[in-house]
Amino acid sequence: QVQLVESGGGSVQAGGSLRLSCAASGYTNWMAWFRQAPGKEREGISSFYSPSTSTYYADSVKGRFTTSRDNAKNILYLQMDSLKPEDTAMYYCAADDSWLNGADPLEARKYPYWGLGTQVTVSS
Repeated sequence: QVQLVESGGGSVQAGGSLRLSCAASGYTNWMAWFRQAPGKEREGISSFYSPSTSTYYADSVKGRFTTSRDNAKNILYLQMDSLKPEDTAMYYCAADDSWLNGADPLEARKYPYWGLGTQVTVSS
């Protein structure tokens, strides 16, 4: 069992930046960020596969968000730049032990471990 704790959320004006962190209690091959706005489905926005240091991004955040990982500390980061009001959501960290197997890295059902989330609010 892996515990995940997110931090770094807050309120920011459009165009601003935030950096989220996710501290994991142990190592897993995959770590990812999801978000969910009120009334909307959970959306996978980025994923990091440590064995090959591969990253995956949703089109909605590509070019604005950057995910990275400190494997020594088991911390996943999400640097969010050029934030928009539509980025407002609860942001969740997720983790998975599996190896690269063709499953969609931005699909929520791939991930058995989840944090409780951190709120990001972007005002116009």
